[in-house]
Amino acid sequence: MLEKLEFLLALAREKHFGRAAEVCGVTQPTLSAGVKQIEDAFGVLLVNRGSRFRGFTAEGERVLEWARRIVGDARAMREEVLALKHGLAGRLRLAVVPTALPMVETLTTPLRARHPNVQFTVLTRTSAEVRHLLDNLEVDAGLTYLNNESPGRVTAVPLYRESYRLLVAADGPLGHREQVTWSDVAQVPLCLLTPDMQNRRIIDQYLRETGVEPTITLESDSMLVLYSHVRTGRWASVMPSRVAAMLGLTDVLRAIPIIGADTSHTIGLVAPAREPMIPLTAALVAEARRVAVLLAD
Repeated sequence: MLEKLEFLLALAREKHFGRAAEVCGVTQPTLSAGVKQIEDAFGVLLVNRGSRFRGFTAEGERVLEWARRIVGDARAMREEVLALKHGLAGRLRLAVVPTALPMVETLTTPLRARHPNVQFTVLTRTSAEVRHLLDNLEVDAGLTYLNNESPGRVTAVPLYRESYRLLVAADGPLGHREQVTWSDVAQVPLCLLTPDMQNRRIIDQYLRETGVEPTITLESDSMLVLYSHVRTGRWASVMPSRVAAMLGLTDVLRAIPIIGADTSHTIGLVAPAREPMIPLTAALVAEARRVAVLLAD
């Protein structure tokens, strides 16, 4: 039964029978037969079928939720037994919103110092993608916003409040200012993250409240692309203070505080709400709690 529940999870991720079968290492007929066996066991349709996958039925969505719990618990049990036998080891998969990337090393570096056999994979994703990857057990934890859009049913560890800076050339418009307002920001040519990013949606909200139509002439899902364009002196950008510090400002660039609104949002670690937790994830959560205490001092 566990293997067949894995089939459902793969189908939820891939939304395609062929790709789901490939991920599971089986043929498409084998995967389809496995899903059909679950349907027969419950006496209900779980998947809307046609010439291609058309989504899950209401009953299918409910079974899918249980499948995530059962498969997640089975993985947690396996990992805990291995950890008891061999010590903490394996790979932690993290999904991180772009603006939280500077925080990753504050978690991974001390964790690996304590557990040298732990490895990491770090993916840059939107906040919605972080939730989706967690739900489908594709990552073990994420770094994302906690108080603006719900991260879902998770264990959450608040880490810090994100505050914003106008990144601008020192000799460019507003470059001489010690602080600026959002109205000031709206009047300079901007390069910002793409609209699917939660950071962009937060910034858009503050810009709309000024009543001034902003000039956004470049969008990217990469903070490095934004930084490189600001360096030309032709653009400005809005970045969290921690990102600005990570980029290493030169004499020709300035990060100017933006005032006039509650421009801060909580960034934190999120992990599946499960007890007992997978040992690797539990170690990461414990590290996040230590870091949160240090940041609060």
